Amino acid sequence: MTSATSAATDVYLERPWLDAAAEPFIRIQGVSKRFGDFTAVENVDLDIYRGELFSLLGGSGCGKTTLLRMLAGFETPTVGRITIDNADMTEAPPYQRPVNMMFQSYALFPHMNVADNVAYGLKRDRVPKNEIARRVAEILSMVELQEFGKRKPHQLSGGQRQRVALARALVKQPKVLLLDEPLAALDKRLREQTQFELMNLQERLGVTFIVVTHDQEEAMTLSTRIAVMDAGRIIQVGEPGEVYERPKTRKIANFIGSINTFDGRIVTVDGDAGELALSCPAFSSPLKVPREADLKAGQKATLAIRPEKIMMSKDAPEDRALARLQGEVVELAYMGNLSIYRVQVDGDGGDNNDGDGGDIIQVTAPNLQRVDRRNIEWDDRVWLSWRPDNSFILRD
Repeated sequence: MTSATSAATDVYLERPWLDAAAEPFIRIQGVSKRFGDFTAVENVDLDIYRGELFSLLGGSGCGKTTLLRMLAGFETPTVGRITIDNADMTEAPPYQRPVNMMFQSYALFPHMNVADNVAYGLKRDRVPKNEIARRVAEILSMVELQEFGKRKPHQLSGGQRQRVALARALVKQPKVLLLDEPLAALDKRLREQTQFELMNLQERLGVTFIVVTHDQEEAMTLSTRIAVMDAGRIIQVGEPGEVYERPKTRKIANFIGSINTFDGRIVTVDGDAGELALSCPAFSSPLKVPREADLKAGQKATLAIRPEKIMMSKDAPEDRALARLQGEVVELAYMGNLSIYRVQVDGDGGDNNDGDGGDIIQVTAPNLQRVDRRNIEWDDRVWLSWRPDNSFILRD
């Protein structure tokens, strides 16, 4: 194992962001960017560690690309400070930064072959010819394009052009690689395949990757950590599992995956047991869930549960510790590997009420059998149940 590979692997194993003594590799402090009266990025503080594959995730116009361009040096912060490897880069031009950027459009030169496209930056830096040849051959081998060096971009597939752009960005051996929607131009199947190729390459090189994406699944697959952005601000930073399983707000929960919510009120808080009891109209008795800091009895709260955490059966579950609801399947969508059920539960309902009955609850279930052998169908009466500790409290 090379030292670069070891450094990249250590990031996953040691998780330096949990160590208060660890030194961030990239530090963004109080950064804002305004264009006239419009604020694209507002008061962002963010630490990124060496060897991370870090994603900036958010919808269009949330400020993620503007933040990436400030890291690259294409934009200067209106206020704030950016340091990379302990060097102040706030106002440094792009060519003075240990950074390279891979654009969404790839921006390959159509009149140059693959090898010349990859070598272009090295030639501009007046690197010796023999060194250029060695580094180009090495990086093309890494991206498995060693047989394509003499081809022009139009003779390549979309995935191959993506790898040429990646090779060109990496051949200059930057400390940081910035990727702006790097897989957006690929079809779904190729995008999924390329995600793993990108992860493996980043681990081999040990380069810090920062990826901008609007694709939640892509961010979840690629990242050591994710920063979710909205309206120019970072609203949560965490490992993929943390952001998905414990989103801080309703907006994050709705943006990343599907979610079922129940509005209610906290009736008791047990600090010793680390849990609280929440009363919701959908449930016959208060439901115990893991305690959230600073919540008190009497407060309004929203209970959330992901669709895949819910078990569905025709018979009542025997475990009385489970949260339980009964209802009727009103919609069913077959997705191949899984099916999506929408169940209208009994009761008066709440904010998700779609009819005369109670809330509409979405459940996803893997298709372990052929569709013609499915044992739950439209209009069936079913029980829904889940472990209380799989649910969580959402903040607005």
